[in-house]
Amino acid sequence: MTTERDERDRTLVISPNWIGDAVMAQPLLRLLKQAHPERAIDVLAPPQVVPVWRRIQEADDILVTPFRHRALQLGERWRYARILKERGYSDAYVLPNTLKYALIPWLARIPRRIGYKGEMRYGMVNVMHHDEKPRRSMVPFYAALAREPEVPLPGKLVRPYLVVGGEETEQVGKRLGVDLSRPLVAFAPGAEFGIAKRWPPAYYGQLAAKVVDAVPGVQVVLLGSPNDRETCDQVLRHVGVAGGAVRSLAGLTSLDDAIALLARASAVVSNDSGLLHIASALNRPVVALYGSTDPDYAPPLSEVARTVSLRLECSPCRKRECPLGHHDCMNKMSVERVWSELVPILVPASAVRA
Repeated sequence: MTTERDERDRTLVISPNWIGDAVMAQPLLRLLKQAHPERAIDVLAPPQVVPVWRRIQEADDILVTPFRHRALQLGERWRYARILKERGYSDAYVLPNTLKYALIPWLARIPRRIGYKGEMRYGMVNVMHHDEKPRRSMVPFYAALAREPEVPLPGKLVRPYLVVGGEETEQVGKRLGVDLSRPLVAFAPGAEFGIAKRWPPAYYGQLAAKVVDAVPGVQVVLLGSPNDRETCDQVLRHVGVAGGAVRSLAGLTSLDDAIALLARASAVVSNDSGLLHIASALNRPVVALYGSTDPDYAPPLSEVARTVSLRLECSPCRKRECPLGHHDCMNKMSVERVWSELVPILVPASAVRA
């Protein structure tokens, strides 16, 4: 005899604000779904990360936050909490560490509110976890919330996984004039967090020229937000005679478009950014460039992944701008060093010119 699922038996996950962090939270949802396959999982996410959650199979419904970045908006949160209360959640997983996001499930009177201590959120988070020292990488950091505090995760976690339909990719390629029958290499020269994460645009331009010279028929696309347009224009100025095969799509694509194109890339070269972690979750071959951030904290997890980090004494500083003014962690990362990591994974390998 079967019984109807209680429509009020739902789980709420409050998403991180950064694209890469949202990608690395996906294994948490997989664990939650495995534990309660009958329970719907809703994700409350800011608009900029919604395209990521739309490609995560375990997310049943995506709710878009109406809040402004960095604003408390207590009245807005109270009104939104009343809406959530009507949906009837059994539990809520609060992934951001801020007090203002822990307010929402508390105001909505969701019985179990799971998260890290963060900004001293005693009471608002009533199943409280504490981060370990040294810090765990981000995937197990989020996934640990699926267990009771201090209970270890079982075995090895499966890497983050996003799903993109082939028809969507074909439509995006046609609309943007990207020939998906030719080899496609994607560069992501920007980084929303700050310039300290960025490999110099001139180096990206020189690397693009090497790719065009080595791979017959290749097309190199530069991806990024409108904020990355100037950086990508600088890359184009350093490509030289190979420029006809290199295009900047920065500011011309939505995040949905970028995800669709990354799903078909033969290789991706990226700073530590949201696009890097999207490419990794799409299981594309990636070369990841780390300077001011720690490659062990948020590494690429695709099956073919090369990480380049000089691991200088002054890094990772985790600053938006180099506090010493020299940016050696990226400026001293040579084009030849990155090329030596990229060339073995270029596809099709048999067609790469010597």
